[in-house]
Amino acid sequence: MKKIAFIPVRGGSSAIPLKNIRQFCGKPLILWCIEAVINSSIFDETVVACENDKIIKCVKSLSDKKIKIYNRDPKNAQDSSSTESVMMEYINSKRLDKSDIFVLVQATSPFTQPIDFVKAMEQYETQNADSLLTCVKAKRFLWNSDGSPINYDYAQRPRRQDFEGTLMENGAFYINKVENIIKYRNRLSGKIAIYLMSDHAGIELDEEEDWIAAEQIMFKYFLRSNLKVDIKLLIMDVDGVLTDGGMYYAESGDEWKKFSTYDGRAIEILRCKGIKTAFITSENTNIVNMRAQKLKIDFVYINVNNKLEIARRICKKENITLKEVAFIGDDLNDYELLSHVGISSCPANAHNKIKSIPNIIRLNKSGGEGVIREFVDLLINK
Repeated sequence: MKKIAFIPVRGGSSAIPLKNIRQFCGKPLILWCIEAVINSSIFDETVVACENDKIIKCVKSLSDKKIKIYNRDPKNAQDSSSTESVMMEYINSKRLDKSDIFVLVQATSPFTQPIDFVKAMEQYETQNADSLLTCVKAKRFLWNSDGSPINYDYAQRPRRQDFEGTLMENGAFYINKVENIIKYRNRLSGKIAIYLMSDHAGIELDEEEDWIAAEQIMFKYFLRSNLKVDIKLLIMDVDGVLTDGGMYYAESGDEWKKFSTYDGRAIEILRCKGIKTAFITSENTNIVNMRAQKLKIDFVYINVNNKLEIARRICKKENITLKEVAFIGDDLNDYELLSHVGISSCPANAHNKIKSIPNIIRLNKSGGEGVIREFVDLLINK
């Protein structure tokens, strides 16, 4: 009897093209689930079923001997194709033993951890279940279209902390035996066990907004705790970050820029924690100096062409390395510095090339809307 992890992916995706290999927190989305499977150390085989050459090349980059590529039939990789169709295709093609345990793993669930596979398999075996699915607990009041409640009595509305909630299938992975899948042609059958995952594992990566929110969750709950970086300096671009990138002129010819007071509070928080701050901008205006003076910024450089050179100069003066620096920028002239610092981030309105930098934190807010405060709250885990 073998334990097989089966990860079906395809090139087509209407909302997010080639979603499975798009960069998610610094590496292709599919690699998160593959690494979780491998690091669980409970599977005899890990199979990625795919028809797309780009995805296959990405998976092969892992070069792990336990990863096997199965070239799925393009007929079973259409928008209308069911996951069961490719499961059956593989099972029949490889003539799997009916006693083999078959674990369907979804590539779009990056929050699945190695321990989830271990505990779920233990639960599956202990409960003598025929199949198992993963769920999260949704504490939402649900209603039917006819105006009748589904999961609570509105006349005795419970407090959220007292509300048990409803189990929601999150699609992270499913466990079943090959024998059952062949018989019922379904990922689930018979006595079904439920493995409960953490709340954030319920997010679905269907739209761009989902992707940004999921990256923030990954950084806050998983990556930040493993980050071996002690930030000593925060560097900020100005236009498009501290401001909305607009240029405002009065009739007198005076130039105006809009800053967020929330960012001012964020800089004060950093100062209280002993983290120094710097403005490095290509702009050449006294407005930047005035704002920097008000916020007590430690280092101010305007009319800069090479931001990385200036950052290195500051690091030398402070006796720190670039890995101890965080930088938030939004445009092409920020690319080089963002690619060298310990933690890089960008606002929602950043250039697409900036958003594609590996490991960059893409924030929800745009420049001038308090994006520095959003970034600082993530850095200090408030």
